[in-house]
Amino acid sequence: MLTCCDDTGSCHPAENNGWRHPTMLLCAFGFFSMMRPSEPFLTPYLIGPAKNLTTEQVTNEIFPVWTYSYLAMLIPVFLVTDYLRYKPIIVLQGVSFIITWLMLLFAQGVLAMQFLEFTFGIVSATEVAYYSYIYSVVNSEHYQKVTSYCRSVTLVAYTLGSILGQILVSVWNAPYFYLNVIALVSVSIAFLSSILLPMPKTSMFFHTKEAEKIQDPPSTEDVKPKSENSSHQNNPDIANCSQLPAMSDGNGSDLVQATEQKNVLNVLFKLWSDFKRCYSSPQIFYWSIWWALASCGYYQVANYMQVLWDHVEPSQNATVYNGGVEAVSTFMSAVTSFAVGYIKLDWAIWGELALGVFSTVNSGALFAIDLSNNIWVCYAGYVVFKATYMLLITIATFQIAANLSMERYALLFGVNTFVALLLQTILTIIVVDSRGLGLDIITQFLIYGSYFAAISGLFFIRGIYVLIRHRQQRRKVSQRSSKDTP
Repeated sequence: MLTCCDDTGSCHPAENNGWRHPTMLLCAFGFFSMMRPSEPFLTPYLIGPAKNLTTEQVTNEIFPVWTYSYLAMLIPVFLVTDYLRYKPIIVLQGVSFIITWLMLLFAQGVLAMQFLEFTFGIVSATEVAYYSYIYSVVNSEHYQKVTSYCRSVTLVAYTLGSILGQILVSVWNAPYFYLNVIALVSVSIAFLSSILLPMPKTSMFFHTKEAEKIQDPPSTEDVKPKSENSSHQNNPDIANCSQLPAMSDGNGSDLVQATEQKNVLNVLFKLWSDFKRCYSSPQIFYWSIWWALASCGYYQVANYMQVLWDHVEPSQNATVYNGGVEAVSTFMSAVTSFAVGYIKLDWAIWGELALGVFSTVNSGALFAIDLSNNIWVCYAGYVVFKATYMLLITIATFQIAANLSMERYALLFGVNTFVALLLQTILTIIVVDSRGLGLDIITQFLIYGSYFAAISGLFFIRGIYVLIRHRQQRRKVSQRSSKDTP
């Protein structure tokens, strides 16, 4: 049983074992959707004989579409996801996965690849449903456990997919086309598992448990006419709602529509109120600034790293090890993220200085990648860059989440991601897009290294300011205590 109902007809997540079934299905979706051995070899596949595109077309005309699509879809999907209660959006993500890989296998030309990037932007935007769904079908006592399962299974799947792709390319010399066939089969299985997910009864904003208890009318078979008339007299709104299915004059549908519009306005007002409360905290505000700025840079680097690798070591002339590098970087990211839980540090004092220090590491790794002609230096620099970013984003995540409710965290996550994508869009239009400067890949990464250097300088200054202010406050407290001592 996935849900249980009480005497009033209200349904709630099952208390005992009901959380295991939806969690297993969601983990299956996460595993197979991320088990994509072709992912690390996307650029070599596009510029190879299968698609016969140029590096300039891939860099300046095709890849930017993903950024634009992701940004355009994020906010609408964020709101619609909650209103539709997650499952339809997860199914949409599965469909978008299949369309993406079908086009990757059989479509040709720049325009077709641009549409492919548009559908993959939908995939990225709908990812919010994957991480939100489980909270509506399990009790809060299982949140930590199911969150751990759902997040770790995607890292494991991506790592295994990267290793499988590297083995097939290096050992069996498999064409990239067959890696995409395997990916298509995997995402198709993910789509099938999404269909089997149970439909949640509640959501964070639009379909709360309290609203369901008020709006769900009692069954006419269980209520006697006398008591029904009495309850109708005391609450005419409930009386009208209970008669909606039998009305034929249209008043019922008008009432439902008015109620839904009022609920939407209430939700939007609550979101705006929560937005102001979230960012009124200086600590959350500055951590969110780093989150948005660094995520913008990370998305940009991850999106174009394969292009740089192919520039340094052309895939037509040598065996590429993109899959192995992605596997190692993902594993190191998991290790550094796990290590955060054991670091004993007062993040309120040292956190922003740590952001400055590690952002310097990110900047140095990007400069090393950009200035080196050795592919192994580029590989190592990427591993350091990704692991460092994942370390910091994990710290930022739990620092923010520790001070917020689940609903506000979801809102803040969506806003920070939107700002990051907005910044990335601006960066892409100016630096990458052929309608902008359309810079070559080496100059691009020089700009990305400088971008992280600017982030580093900003948070170095902020971190030193926080440290000095803390010491001044300690000195004042010490002076007061010494004066009060007889």
